[in-house]
Amino acid sequence: MKEQEMDTESLENRLSQAGDVEDFWRDNALNLRKMTLAEFLQELLVQKGLKTVDIIKRSGMDRGYVYHIFGGQKANPSRDKVLVLALAMELSPKETQHFLHYAGAGALYVRDHFDSVIWYALEHRLGVTETNLLLDELGLRALAL
Repeated sequence: MKEQEMDTESLENRLSQAGDVEDFWRDNALNLRKMTLAEFLQELLVQKGLKTVDIIKRSGMDRGYVYHIFGGQKANPSRDKVLVLALAMELSPKETQHFLHYAGAGALYVRDHFDSVIWYALEHRLGVTETNLLLDELGLRALAL
């Protein structure tokens, strides 16, 4: 039987039912990934038809810094930088969670006031400026650019 690529939730279900982690690895080799942050971002660019130059404009971040993140020279950007880029790329909350994972940053936690605003902004496709204005209106710190 040929293995099919599956979504993360299906993979999580398989893992919870697995009797042995090594069997899980073997049976799901196609679905397990070892990607760098740069590889993950390149995959996202292709999937979403985005260009780095457009993301730079939408993010308001330093051009060189963004190119270093996308090029792999900056493997662990700050959590705020990741969130700014996620907003600029119009990622979903789920895609953003993966981005945060590959960047080595903490996941969004909706019980946290700041994180819940970011989640809301991602769901509603708010831009970086709109998100920072909302954070300010709610008495929370802005995302650092």
